Amino acid sequence: MDLTGLIRKLGHPLAEIRERALRNILCKVEHNLLCPADLVQERLLFLRLLEWFNFPSAPMKEEVLTLLSSLVKYPPAVQHLVDLGAVEFFSKLRSNVEPDLQASVDGLLDGLFTLPSEAPTPRRTSSQTSPLDFSQKPAVLTGYFPQGRSSFQQTEGPQRLVGPQAVKCLKFCAFPWLPLTTTDRHVLSSNESSLRSSKHTLIWNTCELLKDVIMEDFPAEIFLQRPQIVQGLLSLLKLAFAGDGKHRLALQSASCLQQLCTNLRNRLNFHRDPGFFSSKQDTVSQNSSLSYCPEPRGAHHSQNPSPGSSSPRPSVLGRTGQRPRGDGQDWDAASSSGSSSHAHVTSRMSAPSPLDRGPVDLPELGAEDVLGLQLQQLSLPQFCVSVLESAVPLLRTGSRQMVIRALELLVEDVTLMGDALSTDIWDDNSLFAIDMREKLLTVLESLGETMSHHKSSVGLEQPEAMLVHHRMAFVSTSLFTVRLLQTLLPVEKASQFLPEATSAALFLLSLDMPFSLEYPNISEAVVAYLEQLNSENYSIYKRTAEVVYSLECTCNFIVDVGKKGEKNLVELLELADQALRSFSVHQHFPLIKEIICLCSKIWKSAQASPLLQGESQKVFLRLLAHPLLAVKVEAYRCSLEITKECLGVHNVTKPVSSVCNGIHFLLHPKVLYEISTFGIQEPKNEVNAAAKAILMYLLQGRLMMTALTWTKFIEALCPVLPVLQGYADPEDTLGNCILLLSTVGAEAEGALPHTTWLRSVLRLLLVKKLAVRSVALKLFAFLLTNEDGADRKRPCVDAGVLSRLANLFIVKNPIELKLDDRREAVIKVETVEKVYEIFTSDDIDFVLRKSAAEQLAVIMQDMKMHAVVKKSCLIDKIIEYLNRCVCQDGEDVECIIQPSLTLFRKMLSADPVLRVSLIQRPSLLSLLLRVSLIFHEDCAIVTEVGAVFCLLLFDEVSRMDTWPVNSSSQPSSPSVFSLPLSVIRRYHLPVHVHGHHAVSPYSIVLPVSADSLSLKPVADMLRVAWNLSWYHGIDNLLKQMNSEANIQEVSGPLQLSAEDALTLKVTHTARGLQDCLHSIVQATAHREVRAAVTRMGFYLLNDRLSLKSGSGLCGVTLNSLAWHTALNRFLQVLPVCIEDEKLLIDVIHFLNKLIKEQNTNSSVELLNWILELFLRHGPNPLLDLLVPTDSQAREEADDVRTAVRQQLQRELIALFGTLLLGLRAVTDRKCVELLRVFHTQLALRLLQCLRVTDAPHFYGLPSLERTLRGMAHLTAAPGWSAHSPLTKPLDICAKYLSGLLEVITSFYVERGGNATSFMGKGVTKSTVLCLLHLSHEMMAQARRSDWMPLWFLPLGGHHEDHVSTPQGLAWLIPLWVDRDPEVRFTSLGVGAALTTLEAGCVALANSCQNISGGLWGTVLNILLDQSECSMVRREAAFILQNLLVIPMPTEIIKDYTWQGPCVHDEDSGLSLVGKPALQALLYHCHFYDHVNQMVQHCFQGRYMFDVSGAAIDGTSEGSDFNGLDDSFKCWRTPSMLSAQDQDPSSLSTSETMVPPSVGAEFQPSVPSGVLLPEAPRDQVASPGQRETTSARPPRDSSFPALLPKHCVWATPSLLSATCSLLDNLLAIAPGDTAGALRQAHLLERLCGIADSALIEKCVQDLRTPLPPSSPGEHAQAQVSFLLEYLSSLARLLQSCLLVDRDLVVQDGLLKPLLANVVRVLTICTRGVLDTELVLAFHGTWTHLFNLLAALLRKAGDVALPLVTAALAKNWAAVTGMFCRCVGLSATCPTLYTASLQFLCILLTEDTKKRLQDKENTNTCHSPTVALLLDKIEENQKLPERLSEVILQSYEGKSSKDPLRRTAAHALMSLLAVSRRAQRHALKADLIDTCMEQMRHINAQLNLESLRPGKAALRKKEDGFIKDLSTAMQLLRNCLYQNEECKAKTTLKSPSVKRRIDEAYSLAKRTLTDPEESPLTAYYLRCLENLVQLLSSS
Repeated sequence: MDLTGLIRKLGHPLAEIRERALRNILCKVEHNLLCPADLVQERLLFLRLLEWFNFPSAPMKEEVLTLLSSLVKYPPAVQHLVDLGAVEFFSKLRSNVEPDLQASVDGLLDGLFTLPSEAPTPRRTSSQTSPLDFSQKPAVLTGYFPQGRSSFQQTEGPQRLVGPQAVKCLKFCAFPWLPLTTTDRHVLSSNESSLRSSKHTLIWNTCELLKDVIMEDFPAEIFLQRPQIVQGLLSLLKLAFAGDGKHRLALQSASCLQQLCTNLRNRLNFHRDPGFFSSKQDTVSQNSSLSYCPEPRGAHHSQNPSPGSSSPRPSVLGRTGQRPRGDGQDWDAASSSGSSSHAHVTSRMSAPSPLDRGPVDLPELGAEDVLGLQLQQLSLPQFCVSVLESAVPLLRTGSRQMVIRALELLVEDVTLMGDALSTDIWDDNSLFAIDMREKLLTVLESLGETMSHHKSSVGLEQPEAMLVHHRMAFVSTSLFTVRLLQTLLPVEKASQFLPEATSAALFLLSLDMPFSLEYPNISEAVVAYLEQLNSENYSIYKRTAEVVYSLECTCNFIVDVGKKGEKNLVELLELADQALRSFSVHQHFPLIKEIICLCSKIWKSAQASPLLQGESQKVFLRLLAHPLLAVKVEAYRCSLEITKECLGVHNVTKPVSSVCNGIHFLLHPKVLYEISTFGIQEPKNEVNAAAKAILMYLLQGRLMMTALTWTKFIEALCPVLPVLQGYADPEDTLGNCILLLSTVGAEAEGALPHTTWLRSVLRLLLVKKLAVRSVALKLFAFLLTNEDGADRKRPCVDAGVLSRLANLFIVKNPIELKLDDRREAVIKVETVEKVYEIFTSDDIDFVLRKSAAEQLAVIMQDMKMHAVVKKSCLIDKIIEYLNRCVCQDGEDVECIIQPSLTLFRKMLSADPVLRVSLIQRPSLLSLLLRVSLIFHEDCAIVTEVGAVFCLLLFDEVSRMDTWPVNSSSQPSSPSVFSLPLSVIRRYHLPVHVHGHHAVSPYSIVLPVSADSLSLKPVADMLRVAWNLSWYHGIDNLLKQMNSEANIQEVSGPLQLSAEDALTLKVTHTARGLQDCLHSIVQATAHREVRAAVTRMGFYLLNDRLSLKSGSGLCGVTLNSLAWHTALNRFLQVLPVCIEDEKLLIDVIHFLNKLIKEQNTNSSVELLNWILELFLRHGPNPLLDLLVPTDSQAREEADDVRTAVRQQLQRELIALFGTLLLGLRAVTDRKCVELLRVFHTQLALRLLQCLRVTDAPHFYGLPSLERTLRGMAHLTAAPGWSAHSPLTKPLDICAKYLSGLLEVITSFYVERGGNATSFMGKGVTKSTVLCLLHLSHEMMAQARRSDWMPLWFLPLGGHHEDHVSTPQGLAWLIPLWVDRDPEVRFTSLGVGAALTTLEAGCVALANSCQNISGGLWGTVLNILLDQSECSMVRREAAFILQNLLVIPMPTEIIKDYTWQGPCVHDEDSGLSLVGKPALQALLYHCHFYDHVNQMVQHCFQGRYMFDVSGAAIDGTSEGSDFNGLDDSFKCWRTPSMLSAQDQDPSSLSTSETMVPPSVGAEFQPSVPSGVLLPEAPRDQVASPGQRETTSARPPRDSSFPALLPKHCVWATPSLLSATCSLLDNLLAIAPGDTAGALRQAHLLERLCGIADSALIEKCVQDLRTPLPPSSPGEHAQAQVSFLLEYLSSLARLLQSCLLVDRDLVVQDGLLKPLLANVVRVLTICTRGVLDTELVLAFHGTWTHLFNLLAALLRKAGDVALPLVTAALAKNWAAVTGMFCRCVGLSATCPTLYTASLQFLCILLTEDTKKRLQDKENTNTCHSPTVALLLDKIEENQKLPERLSEVILQSYEGKSSKDPLRRTAAHALMSLLAVSRRAQRHALKADLIDTCMEQMRHINAQLNLESLRPGKAALRKKEDGFIKDLSTAMQLLRNCLYQNEECKAKTTLKSPSVKRRIDEAYSLAKRTLTDPEESPLTAYYLRCLENLVQLLSSS
């Protein structure tokens, strides 16, 4: 029954649906339609049942618990529930359910804790391969543990309640579980208990041991899986606030945790590395050295093995002598049987191969509750968050050391957290995510509080040192907080989650001006978060930032305006405009005068552009309208001063002057409007008095102005008159002046224009003051009396009529001007037109026309109807009626006047364009006035006339906003008629009108309010910003701080406080570092220096936090400071006391961090200085302190001194390692020389350390591990031993080898190589790495191979009865099967290095004689082990490759040094050696099928899994990793082998035994990656039993049936080594290998892997900055491996071409291969900075060119068209590539040669092809190289460029340079093909050069022919003839088939033919007989051809 639908409904959001689905299931169970067996298989059911309790509404809880209780009786149900984290979930749920349900929960928990009755356990199997039934599908197990799925639980079970898919926030969860031996558990338990001790010294020593030893030996994940030590360290952090020196323990703990974070990140990278990806299920770990072997097997085993033969591994590898090693144990638990288990085997018994260890029983690990431990382990996110929780509170301490150590820990932790948690944590609703989220929010809140604490503490009265500390802590904590936010919290989610304390802290940080200045990128991020968090705070910040910008503009304006010379006025005005917004802050009032003077200057010039005038006017108006009263007062005052200056009485005596031009900036309607509307009305007396005075000066300044200026003034005044006339008053001076404008007639000189004057007079009738209206009556009397036709118009003007005017328009009921603006017209257009016709018709009675007018007035209330009547001249008709009305006989039209005026008003109010046009008709104004007088008693008509007057008289000020700079213009669109409020207040208007401009339209809104300015952070920011702007940057400001006189330039509230000065000094990196160095120089005590060095460390850390490492401010600043001198005195003197040593530790720690942060960007000066310190003569403390003296050894009885001395040595070793890494890419000559000497000096000191450590009685593990790490760094540098004046390089190497072999013997060999303990594994790894480096160094330094015996060790114990012991390399073999893949890889690398010599091959083969399979079988088995990682297999391939180099016989030859492999057939007794044995071995192992599998499973990616959580492709289906989260799928591998199935079987016994078979052919043994089906328990063989059945395949014996479904991925580096191995096999057995390659189709698949697009993408990644999670070196490594593969493939293909060209010449292979090759050749490496990578590209290009050349040589007929087509697709890039290669002749001669040789062959083959095509007319014409060079127009310059570089290369090299001949051949070929190349050669005088060369050589030959000595002459002749023939061929090819060149040559050099003839005659006479010298004969033929060629012209 399908339950999927019902189960899915159990998770439905609606409770009713969930409940119905549950009842359905319960009903089916009750009626036996479903049985528990069906339900327990449904994992999703348990998930949904657990989720049931998470919903807000959870009914039927009892039924759910009852159902779960019934199901929990079944083990599968328990498994599912435990996987889902039900244990902790129900534990927490118990307290949240009703009491009556708690018993059910308890019962459930009891059921979950009940173990199944029969748990699967690892089975003990025979070491010999049992018969395999290949027809069965191999069992693919998932998870990490062979015990089954139940053995591995997710770290955080309860957090995974919602299921595997629900936890979306995890990128990475947990590492594979690693079991521990009893010894290891004891070590960890001992350290854990020591951390809980009450003795400070014990805790301190434990932390030291953890750092130096435990964390180096144990994989880092152990400390998460057993978290007690981590918890202890976290608890120690709480001692940071304690006294009595306990805080030092917190420092130690922080240091341990920091190292653990680094180690965890390294382990994570290790598991992501494709090269080390392995499917081996190691019992202990991938980092252990457990290497058990099963019992020996084979034909020679006895049934009753002796004690010696029953040893778990060949005892020849160990020593029986025991020695204590200082690690707390003599032998681990697995090898505690004493010397008897390591007895020496004297008989040469066939021992099993270490690789033949099948599934074996582990040593007893003790009773360990694995399930319980796994439930308690910490996941990686939990660890990171726990560190955050514990370390963040440390940031509030008052200790510099504590804060910086805590920050360093947190930085590492956040980096690791970025790889573990994703930003999905904020959307994830799983319990795990909720828990993590709550903890993170607590951390963020604590960080916010810490930031606020340090910020507020800076302002308190404290010692300066504490203030500096708080500031440094604030800056660093802030940087860390932002880094944490950027890592985990997307900006858009900040408002939803970020705590208030953090939000407040970010607000403070955003306003911190010094911080923003120093870290602008971080500041931008802070603002982005603030914007989302708090709109109010963000608004304050934005407005404050505006003021800051305004302050900057203010200071820039002050500087720029004072500069002499021509100024950028537009920029000045922009600055001035911005400066207006910050007057409330700086109140720098002299600025106002500067701005106004600038405006005056701009307007004074007649040539000023309108744009400039407009911008300056805008600034001036904003000044006049500034909201700050003081600014307004100053602006009016300055304007008045300028007005007085220009129009003052003192100018009377001057002739007509241009002085008055200075007031032109005032003569604009907008300016006059501002002054008259707002300046005069300003309550502040200073403003209104100045405004009135300005207007008075202007109004009365007619005589002081030029005519032009006065005209400008009148033009500007006219639009403003409506406002000014409101102030008309006969009793007031200004009012009287204004009134005078209207009383003076228009005819007067300089008076107002007539229309303007008339409107001004009419406007007086509306003024509120009666006295003003009375003045107007007299004017109207004159106006109406003198009007044209006055005697024919009504009314008759007399005193009585005029007296009515005074109050005529003072109405009680003003008219509302508002019209309707309906969306849709109500009345039809036709109706309106008909009514209009009635109104305008002269034939219709006036009564009807009145009715029509009234209807039109109603209709015109809708503005949409206006358009209908506008076309019909309605206004003209109304004016006609008005004119008729005022006529003497106009009484008949009086009835129509009122509706006509109403109609007139409505049309005017809606149409500003109409108003403007009617204003220009003064007769209309007189007409309206007469109408009002006629109907003075009709209030309605008078009101209508008054309304029309308002519209016509105040039109200008109603549209003031449209006034332009220079003149008025027509309004653009209709608008609502409104008037300034000042007009409305000053006039008695007969209409209701909207008011505007209650405040000035030019008034700006100040960004910062007074309330905001009162906030201390805002005030601080603005104060600092003003000073920064005033002094033009922080550098100048800091310089001025020491000068009291200069700093006083800024006074008042803007003067920097002491707090501000300190903040600036401390935050600014350059100044801070300078202060630190000054403090160091001036220091009188250790404490002062240490404080300064610690502060310098803060600056380095800040660079790292702000992501400016390498090129950060700190590094750049230090490079410019003389800080070397300051620190020299501490680095050149030996410390004499503990305080000295502590100080030296701090200094070295700082240097280490500095070099590490700068990485490869360290300055040469820094590196030279450090190297000179290390190499100085006399006392050299930095090297001397590495080796303790006898007195120091005696002093180490003091615990404190011992701890300090160890810390000093630790820092020194770390510094050496960092320095050696940083010096890898150095190119400075002096630095390189110093480095070489330093290498050897350091090598000798480290050797002394090793000897001191390597005391016969004791190994000091901490010192030993440190020393070995230092050696590993040192020996990685080539030539490290070669620069000692007293000791030979090989002697140094021999001493190193002796010490390292002693270490590896003690820590590995003597323990049998099978120690399961992790203790000492760090020593093993470092030692083997040193040995690898040492092998290469010895090969480089030794001239002979006689140093090989130095690598031999005695094979056995040091017993007295062993007089002589054999020598050998058997100690190396166990390392090949170490559990740590890095050790396996490195030790195989040692084998690969040693086997490059024949002596090494022989020694290694002899050492493997007692191992099953011998050397060949062992190494081949490693290579073919598909569960092994690629890097290990790669080294095995190298060893095989080296073994194949030595010639081997085809049959057994006695006393022959190298027999090669040896195989033996048990059936026939046939033995083979040498090449036949090799072929048999390869066939037996299915070598080519395995290689085929490698190719099919090639992985070319950079990481095996991304931190985004995506698994690699090919993940096995059906595996959910025991219910782990999706993020943990990164561990899902292509092949998850069980512990029983993972190990490879042996190839044979003694040498290479082949199992017996039916028939003569070899049968394949089990490949190393086969998944063995579980055999029944009764088939397990006893340890001593020999199985005789063969591992025979089924009837279908095809190889794919033998291989696992999923094998480990092969990397390009492994395939590269495999290609080289195949190349060597081709050399040894060409026919067989070629046949195998053809049969397996290997070449096609190998070529199919080549991916040029991937290389291009990686190169592009290197050009662009990579994210921190994907550093550049990883991309470089990926590219290097891909290029290495291409090189190896190219060499292999070349060899195949030599053996059988048909292997390569296949269309399916060649076409894609050539496309990839050309694409790789044309990759542009510009921007790739890594030198080694560029060299790798050069090497690959060389091999690809060689391949192409070989392809054309061997298969030109087939390959040429394909090659040409591939080149033609990207010919431009190919030509550019040739040019680049030619330019590399000095740095990469091999690439130069290969590219030009390929070009020669390409051109030669192309010419042959063209000649053949000419003969064969049926040939289809394909693109040729000649066509590419000459015919393609867009590439015209390319062949010329190519010819140019080749010609320059040829001419630039001496005749003795072999590269010259290569260039000559290329040039000859190019000239023979390309006509453009010939023309370029002619242009470049190549012909003259050849002729001159020929003449010179002929002269030499003449001279030499006179000298005796035939042999010497012959030798010189050959050289001369080569040069002559080259010149001849060049000359010939220049002229070949080119008549143009022949003609020009003959014309240019007429004697050329004569010279050739002379040369021919001379050669015949003087040269050696052609019959004796082929070279001479060739030269003579060249001359003959050249003569004929010239003769043909």
